[in-house]
Amino acid sequence: MMGKRLKPMMFNARRAYVELMFQVMGRALQAISEVDESTRSETIELPDGFLFEMRVMPHGPALIVEHTGTGRLLYHGDEPPRPVDLSIQFKHIAHAFLVLSFQEKTAVAFANDRMLVDGDISYAVRITRVLNRLESFILPKLVAQRAVKEYPANIKLPEKLVRAARIYLKVATNFVETARS
Repeated sequence: MMGKRLKPMMFNARRAYVELMFQVMGRALQAISEVDESTRSETIELPDGFLFEMRVMPHGPALIVEHTGTGRLLYHGDEPPRPVDLSIQFKHIAHAFLVLSFQEKTAVAFANDRMLVDGDISYAVRITRVLNRLESFILPKLVAQRAVKEYPANIKLPEKLVRAARIYLKVATNFVETARS
């Protein structure tokens, strides 16, 4: 009897967590493209106006990010302004929760057939590298090592702390600006 009441609560809690993480990730992707040259050199190869989404199927939470040129990304929230060029979709909210709570690496989730990629695979690989770099900066090293395929050896603690602080400051500023409007 208790299990029947807990199941919807768990689903709603996971959904709320995934929605929040998508908002943080979208804003953090925009922030890292502003503060990290390696990220800009990765994203500059994307076409101007390139629209990327990460979504939970079929109508779950989403994040939409656009390449605006010169390697900069712009977070659009959860509704695309036009059809997307690349869509990475989790098949279920539980799968998204596993990845976004850093219990399962993105590569493992893809290998376990928990995700679909609709669009150019080379762009998906590029976006995944950007996400891995972002996670390497903003997560503690022990958590980041669980989240990314390979933790970058060239990120030293002082650089990590400075970049993480700048990213978090930009994310917080973006949340405040969104709340004001």
